Amino acid sequence: MTTQTSVGLEKRDKLDKLDKEVPTHSAVTPKKGRPTPSRKEQEAARRKPLVPVDRKAAKRQSREDARKQRVEQREAFARGDEKALPPRDKGPVKGFIRDYVDSRRNFGEILLPLMLVVLVLTVLPNRSLQMVAFFLVWMVVILGIIDAYLMVRRIKAQIRERFHTEPPRGTASYAVMRAFQLRAGRRPMPRVKRGDKI
Repeated sequence: MTTQTSVGLEKRDKLDKLDKEVPTHSAVTPKKGRPTPSRKEQEAARRKPLVPVDRKAAKRQSREDARKQRVEQREAFARGDEKALPPRDKGPVKGFIRDYVDSRRNFGEILLPLMLVVLVLTVLPNRSLQMVAFFLVWMVVILGIIDAYLMVRRIKAQIRERFHTEPPRGTASYAVMRAFQLRAGRRPMPRVKRGDKI
């Protein structure tokens, strides 16, 4: 019995020594210098009036904010920022289609300027010039259709090869519409230069 009590006393002595060695921290935290606001006070601080005091200034500010947001949205769309794109332009497949069309020369691009030339030539009294212009327009239209058909076939094959999926519905119209636009007027703006490898 005496050995057990002596062992118990030794353990208690060791624990007392450890307690004395460990520094005790003050349990008192410093005050923040002001009373804690009540719930009623917090809600009142967050509350905003439904009708602003100066309606004209608020309306002006609202218009200015909306205008800035529209400008930022338009710039992000023109850059091709994925978050700003509408659903028809989103995704890696649509990005690939745009890049493919933008990296090549398309017959459709010269159709609109050629139509303007023909319009001017139809005003002139020279019948032979009018006939040449109409012939050129129809030739470019036919070449543009053939070029667009071959381009769409290549795009669909590339989509199957690169993305291991079937081309989404509307791929042909999306590619052709972009191919027949002037390069400067395309939105989102082209990310690649002509002749770049895709």
